[in-house]
Amino acid sequence: MMGNLIGTIGCVFGIVFLFLVVLASASIKIVQEYERGVIFRLGRLIGAKGPGLFFIIPFVDRMVKVDLRVVTLDIPAQECITNDNVTVKVNAVAYFRVVEPTDAIVQVEDFRRATWQIAQTSLRNVIGQSELDELLAHREKINEQLQHIIDEQTEPWGVKVSIVEVKDVELPPSMQRAMARQAEAEREKRAKIIHAEGEFQASQTLADAAETIGRVPAAIQLRYLQTLTEIAVEKNSTIIFPVPIEFLRGLVDFFARQQEAG
Repeated sequence: MMGNLIGTIGCVFGIVFLFLVVLASASIKIVQEYERGVIFRLGRLIGAKGPGLFFIIPFVDRMVKVDLRVVTLDIPAQECITNDNVTVKVNAVAYFRVVEPTDAIVQVEDFRRATWQIAQTSLRNVIGQSELDELLAHREKINEQLQHIIDEQTEPWGVKVSIVEVKDVELPPSMQRAMARQAEAEREKRAKIIHAEGEFQASQTLADAAETIGRVPAAIQLRYLQTLTEIAVEKNSTIIFPVPIEFLRGLVDFFARQQEAG
């Protein structure tokens, strides 16, 4: 009889101890440094707690953990039509984080999915308002515009969008060929302009040289002698070089002065 009583008391103590353990585990909550615990008491919002150790009322309070770290959101490729009627496929990446844990839980059902949907819609709208050249050459402007639009729409949810980057722009093959032809034509244009500028500068230099030689008659003779020296380097050919009249006239004048002096 006594043994049965002791066994019953031990069983009761065991049940009470187990109940206390379950109650303590339901009351003690631990939240990491990068998390916050949003507390609801009988369905009413109490606030956000953490990080660290704190207690809640079991079966009365309910806690929802919210991660405050930066989330990388991949925006899948969207088929868009630019403002100049070019069909492109564009994908992007967005970085956001929760700054108000209570708003992220209370104001929207799933803030991650909602941000993802807003990012896709905003990407199509911004690309549709931009031209292809602007999308390719001024991508920073597109990124800033996307970041501003998405952040403005997610602000009531306590979500801060810090960076939005357009990753890849896929063009149709016909447009790629057209752009390649355009780039080739642009390079040919620059080459012709550079060649024409070189010819113009060379003609100006030659005109200056001719003017200088025309003012000094002896310069043309020196130029002929220099040309003869350059040609004489090649010994495997016979060169017939006309003697300029000015050169002979100089010799005639020299001998005439010699006779007068004699």
